[in-house]
Amino acid sequence: MDVEHAQIGPRVREIRNWRGMNLSATAGLAGLSVSYLSMIERGQRPVTRHAILEALALALRVSPEELTGQPYMPADPLSNEAHAGIAAIEAALDAYDLSTDPGVSPRPWPELGQAVQDLNEVLRADADYAALGGVIPGLLAELHATYVREPDHRRDVLVGLVYTYRAAAGVTKCLGVRGLPLVAARLAQTCAEELESPEWLGFGSFVRGYAAGSLDRPHQYNLAVRTIDMLQPALDDASVVQAAGALHLNAALVKAAQGEADRASDHVAEATELANRLPEHTDNFGWLHFSAEAAGIWRVSLGAELGEGAKVAEYARTVRPEAIEGRARRAAFLKDIGCALVTEKRMWEKGVQTLSEAERTAPQLIRNNPFVRDVVSAQLRRARRDAGGRELRGLAWRMGIAPTG
Repeated sequence: MDVEHAQIGPRVREIRNWRGMNLSATAGLAGLSVSYLSMIERGQRPVTRHAILEALALALRVSPEELTGQPYMPADPLSNEAHAGIAAIEAALDAYDLSTDPGVSPRPWPELGQAVQDLNEVLRADADYAALGGVIPGLLAELHATYVREPDHRRDVLVGLVYTYRAAAGVTKCLGVRGLPLVAARLAQTCAEELESPEWLGFGSFVRGYAAGSLDRPHQYNLAVRTIDMLQPALDDASVVQAAGALHLNAALVKAAQGEADRASDHVAEATELANRLPEHTDNFGWLHFSAEAAGIWRVSLGAELGEGAKVAEYARTVRPEAIEGRARRAAFLKDIGCALVTEKRMWEKGVQTLSEAERTAPQLIRNNPFVRDVVSAQLRRARRDAGGRELRGLAWRMGIAPTG
């Protein structure tokens, strides 16, 4: 893949011309200046925020994935293996429902329950999409068989199904597969509703909001707020507090993607207040990692989405990356910092180093991230003439973005 083809800007220009729209009209519809859109199209300014990507997609009447080019062709054996599992996940999402026995021989519940735990604490925590693609289809079949055959374990199985469908939503979303993340999230929500308890109703809405992404921001926001309101009477339960807090963070990122910084900050403040209610030692409900200690991570994500540049590094100083549980969360944190810094001239080298660290931490997650790919592509011209660009060129090569010229 050459550099230009890897960038969002040239796709914007191609689709704009295909639509017969001039630069001024497109910029006006997207809420951007003509000069800024021109720089995006020429590859001089990377797109690193959902707000800009979605505004451009709306102006051009296409999906954001049309502009990012997802899913990306695998550039290395590990990525190839990850993509190879998508077909089996899709088949599994279609094959099973709660009333049907798949006809497989499931492991005894203790072993099956441990498999669900490993799915979350090891594979999903490390963003190991290749391994997840191999595990999820069979695990769904075993869980559905156990649900039908062992009524005494049905509640445990429903929890396992929620977690496994959530993992399926995460894999397919991060690999850029359209449609499947929301299918998996709706199935997770259905199983969560069968549990008929506030924390799981909240968790189901959280998974659905995460998977929906840019499909319908107003609906995503309304779902989060409506569920938060429904959870209010049960906030004496620590698990419900964590679910409500995660929904506030979903709502904050939606508002940030819509460019509403004050509303986004309000939701982060609400989430922080809920986190401060939690006892010192609280179970990590749903592997949400919702806690007062995570406030710095939330601020970094929000600052990156709002385009706050080097200020994101200030937020990050309150967080020790090595203390963040799970490679996926740690890599996402580093990714937000790196994307924010690399567009600041005086912080360019630090930004590249941070993105490289993120890629080493969770390669499958970072190599498939459209914002990282756009940043890397946009910076390659500088890397060619700058001795300090060797690290960036290596990152580009591993992502399948070949420097040309």
